[in-house]
Amino acid sequence: MISEVDLEAFAGRVRACRICAELPDGRALPHAPNPILRVSTTARLCIASQAAGTCAHASSTPFDDASGDRLRDWLGLDRARFYDASRIAIVPMGFCFPGQDAKGGDLPPRRECAPTWRAELFARMPQIELVLAIGQYAQAWHLGADRKGRLTDTVSGWREIMARSGTPKVLPLPHPSWRNNGWLRKNPWFDAELLPVLRAEVRRLAT
Repeated sequence: MISEVDLEAFAGRVRACRICAELPDGRALPHAPNPILRVSTTARLCIASQAAGTCAHASSTPFDDASGDRLRDWLGLDRARFYDASRIAIVPMGFCFPGQDAKGGDLPPRRECAPTWRAELFARMPQIELVLAIGQYAQAWHLGADRKGRLTDTVSGWREIMARSGTPKVLPLPHPSWRNNGWLRKNPWFDAELLPVLRAEVRRLAT
């Protein structure tokens, strides 16, 4: 059984990571690394997000922006419950804010993070029962061959994905960014069918 001390020691190694600046896979991180994650040995629900954004980079708090407000609404949680690491782990695909492209959009998660840390980190949290895989990068890692070519196809197959055996279960979600407002309008089944199940799972695992 993994102790909280052992997990925190490992998380401390992640927070001290500088590989994307010192030994990058491609272009170096354009600013000082600031790995952000929340873990515990008691959380049964894990949010597998994409990467820290500008607000999270500044505050060292994940989902500290309008996307976080929308995600908390999807989950039916207030900020206090959402940030209670004893109930909810937050493990992004890229621990640091990756910077922005020429159009002002966030770059993809750094490629160094997942192969360096992810498998060992989840091995230290065997109690996780459900992973919320937010966006294509988290879905690719957590679903493997079960991920479809398009995000819409992956998320719309959520019932089949949740029904598969194994632990932890995975529930694919779109990113809660305002950039997905159009997607949400075009896919009303997300609000009508998936969100009630998501909120029921959150109540079961994290409240």
